[in-house]
Amino acid sequence: MSIAENLEQVRAEIAAACARANRNPADVKLMAVSKTWGPDVVAEAFRAGQRLFGENRLQEWEHKQQQLHTILGEDVGQLEMHLIGNLQSNKTSKAAWVFSAVDSVDSVKVARRLNDVCEQVGKVLPILVEVKLSEEETKHGIGEYALSGLLRNILEEMDGLEVRGLMMVPPYTDDPDGARPYFRRLRELRDEAVATIEGLSLPELSMGMSHDFAVAIEEGSTCVRVGSAIFGTRTKYREDDKEEES
Repeated sequence: MSIAENLEQVRAEIAAACARANRNPADVKLMAVSKTWGPDVVAEAFRAGQRLFGENRLQEWEHKQQQLHTILGEDVGQLEMHLIGNLQSNKTSKAAWVFSAVDSVDSVKVARRLNDVCEQVGKVLPILVEVKLSEEETKHGIGEYALSGLLRNILEEMDGLEVRGLMMVPPYTDDPDGARPYFRRLRELRDEAVATIEGLSLPELSMGMSHDFAVAIEEGSTCVRVGSAIFGTRTKYREDDKEEES
């Protein structure tokens, strides 16, 4: 199947999941995760109507962005690219410039560095706070007991950031329903934070990937991050071979 056909299929599955959960499909965004795929593939998805994308690495996106300017011309300005991978604090300056949003803020240090850049240029950057709810060493995010403090810091001290919600990656299980307790807990944490922190609004919950997004939608996801179901088995982007993690 082509990327356009895959996108159509995923959107149909999102609509079906929303119907089962009595939700409006318009309330769930589809993010195409294009990490490791080249700019030609991103352009193909763009031409099929996809506008929201996610990348894991800063440098990989910089390479693609340059080439997409040539491929798409002025239309590249319609592309909304979010950073969904772990961000080292020494790369926050560039990230604040080249991404439409950063969905993986997991510390006060990273938040402050992003905020400093944004305040210097008079920009407000949408962000999500990534929460770690499992013990896996490969997962990133702030612990649930430190979440409230980070949210308060951002809300009270960082005018260059607009915290829009929370993001998480659950442990992988063959049965998609195994992720349900993690999705449910993130929703509960969001609701608790909004109820206890005055002036805080967290409308977005980014959770759910190719194999479990239907479950995530049932538990309140507002953005599902889908890669393989759209693009197929991952490849290695050649220009990214020697890069460090962003």
